[in-house]
Amino acid sequence: MNDRIKVLLAMTIAAGLSGCSKQVTYADVEPTLQEKCAECHTGDHEGVVASGFTVESYESLMKGTKLGPVVVTGSAESSTLYRMVAGKTDPSIHMPHGKDPLSAEQIEVIKVWIDQGAVK
Repeated sequence: MNDRIKVLLAMTIAAGLSGCSKQVTYADVEPTLQEKCAECHTGDHEGVVASGFTVESYESLMKGTKLGPVVVTGSAESSTLYRMVAGKTDPSIHMPHGKDPLSAEQIEVIKVWIDQGAVK
């Protein structure tokens, strides 16, 4: 699938998710976190040691890092989690380190989830 089709697909999904018809929940986000983040951000792996951030549960995700929350409920643009996976931060802190980036669809699901209130 070429990049243009991927972007169009993500936009279509985003349009559907941003409407009131579907509440995005943690269950929609959790598979992406496990696929893209858990390798470093669970147990005593390097991401946890460096930041204190784990994706082991909804509660640990919402707790955030040693410096505080990474999710600002209702505002993806204000949320460190979204900004880092969406490439809206300094390239040295984009996530995930050393792995393929999240797809446009995965990023959009996280964005909509946060914008809708980051419900469990």
